[in-house]
Amino acid sequence: MHDNKTRTLGRIDPLKSTLAALILFMLPAVSNPVVRADDFRLRSPNGQVTVTVGLKELRTPYPGGVRPYYRIGFNGATVVRDSWLGLDLKGGPPLGREFVPLGWDASSGDERYRLPYGTRGELRNAYRQGVLRLRESTTLGRRLDLVFRAYDEGAAFRYRVPPQPGLSDVDLVEENSTFFFPEGCRAWVLQLRDYATNYESEFNPQPLWRLQPGAIVGLPLLLQTLAGSWLAVAEASITDYAGMYLTPVAGIPEALESRLSPHPRRPGVKVRASAPLQSPWRVFLVGKTPGKLIENNTLLLHLNQPSRIADSSWIRPGKAAWHWWNGTSAKGVAFEPGMNTATMKHYLDFAADQGLEYLQIDAGWHQGSEQEGDITRSRPEIDLPYLIGYGRERGVDILLWLHWKRAKAQMEEAFKLYEDWGVAGVKIDFMDRDDQEMVGFYHQVAERAAGHRLLVNFHGAYKPDGLRRTWPNIITREAVLGLEWNRLGTRCNPAHDLTLPFTRMLAGPMDYTPGAFRTVLRKDFQPRAREPLAQGTRSHQLAMYVVYESPLQMLVDYPAAYRGQPGIEFLKNVPTTWDETKVLNGRVGEFITVARRSGKEWYVGSMTNWDRRELSIPLRFLGPGRFRAEVYADVPGDPTGVRRQQLRVRSGDLVSARLAPGGGHAMRIYPETS
Repeated sequence: MHDNKTRTLGRIDPLKSTLAALILFMLPAVSNPVVRADDFRLRSPNGQVTVTVGLKELRTPYPGGVRPYYRIGFNGATVVRDSWLGLDLKGGPPLGREFVPLGWDASSGDERYRLPYGTRGELRNAYRQGVLRLRESTTLGRRLDLVFRAYDEGAAFRYRVPPQPGLSDVDLVEENSTFFFPEGCRAWVLQLRDYATNYESEFNPQPLWRLQPGAIVGLPLLLQTLAGSWLAVAEASITDYAGMYLTPVAGIPEALESRLSPHPRRPGVKVRASAPLQSPWRVFLVGKTPGKLIENNTLLLHLNQPSRIADSSWIRPGKAAWHWWNGTSAKGVAFEPGMNTATMKHYLDFAADQGLEYLQIDAGWHQGSEQEGDITRSRPEIDLPYLIGYGRERGVDILLWLHWKRAKAQMEEAFKLYEDWGVAGVKIDFMDRDDQEMVGFYHQVAERAAGHRLLVNFHGAYKPDGLRRTWPNIITREAVLGLEWNRLGTRCNPAHDLTLPFTRMLAGPMDYTPGAFRTVLRKDFQPRAREPLAQGTRSHQLAMYVVYESPLQMLVDYPAAYRGQPGIEFLKNVPTTWDETKVLNGRVGEFITVARRSGKEWYVGSMTNWDRRELSIPLRFLGPGRFRAEVYADVPGDPTGVRRQQLRVRSGDLVSARLAPGGGHAMRIYPETS
């Protein structure tokens, strides 16, 4: 459903506005046109989000010149103060000052669409849009369009440099977007060492003003204002562009400015493109609670192009057995565990017995080194055609790991061969960059993999940006400090687990790789590579399958760790795609409860940090009638124990959940049959 209306608006008569613009364009360069600060405004469909756009003299930190600025409000309070915009182009002055308005084109949009998977069934993309068309009043007379949208879930803007004489090719030195936040904001900051990053680090809480000059802040950035509003900064639709980071503005507390990932082969240039140059969307999620941001993260999808896959019936979400976590170890077997056919068959049988859709075969399956090997030929120890055929008989598809350099070198040949073999998808790893060239590689992989009906899981990746709307075969990606880090240290702990839903997950699905059944108390944890441990309780791990969004979820442990163990039945049943999502409670880094519906069944997951906690879980989301709840709860003092019970419940009930330190609580709720 579409409803688009476009018109040119202004504070004065359109003819007079055009004449005024022409007069201003002819004035000497020293002239500074006076434009009211609140010239143009957008309101979201429900009126709660406002975007104010205009031109004015901004005297700090760079005085001089009339600049474009924006301001964002939520529920009557300012969540982004007046912040200026502009671009630095090679071979000329910045494109960011001495502007006159040519017009304000207002429109609205309302569409509904579906994806093959996600956190809700039908998605609605409803917004109000305004495009401020500008021209420099200097002799250069260059043009710039600023596109703004107001959603009920937040706001977004992007730059557009239209084709024009003398500016057919654009070398972008830097994007000068600024983000001035209200005084006293608390932030959860992903601070990175440099721009060559896999985003695998912590989101640390701190007052925003404490950020040091030169800090490189990755997205999403979560903020809480003193007024109690919640805000997250992200980006969407990164296409033929570089990824964006934030850094403090010198001398101004709680003000950040953009920094783009450097081009690997063009010193001093971040983006090279032909006009029209169009930036990604700079996105602001807003909400009264941090849980509302989780519910509203579909905004990044709305800001991407519709799906380019006409028939998506082959895109199948699900769960996968995975051998890498254990170093291919297996217990109680009559073969030598390793990267060989017998071990992979062992994991494949486990996947089939538990109703899992996939087996992920990780690094080491092909001939040669990880970076230089031939990804069209498997090692002699791995009979890949046999495993693919055997998996087909047992209803389990195969996913193959690839190093990105070999994928780039052999992409068309390998992807066609994998399709012929019957491989379901690829896991591409170690990119660790988001410059313009690497962004192009992601898009190339997405399109070519779709042409050969291959799913894609990006590891060593940059954060999601909603690309999965355009290419839904991009089923998940990493860009998270996930469970594998327990092999190396204590960083992946319950407090970190309780920060991720409110930070990293706002960008989209994350392949955290949950499901460790060898869970231990804090005092008993030791990092190790063979048969690794996880911090917290088993019910904490079970709840991750509800709390964490990923249409492709791993079961990381080896088969013997699961068979006959309490909790495996929950992992067998829990879906990875949902029709409805509700965040029932939560505090960042402390606790959370998420309810998700699949068909007529609801799944509820609760997690806590190292604090023992009791939660009252309201079941208002249930419809009329009686339901049965299968409950999986912590056993005090036993981190691997799971207390299972059956309850009869109604929508007005409260379920009391007692969570151990590092604990969790999971429920499967389904209608009671007569």
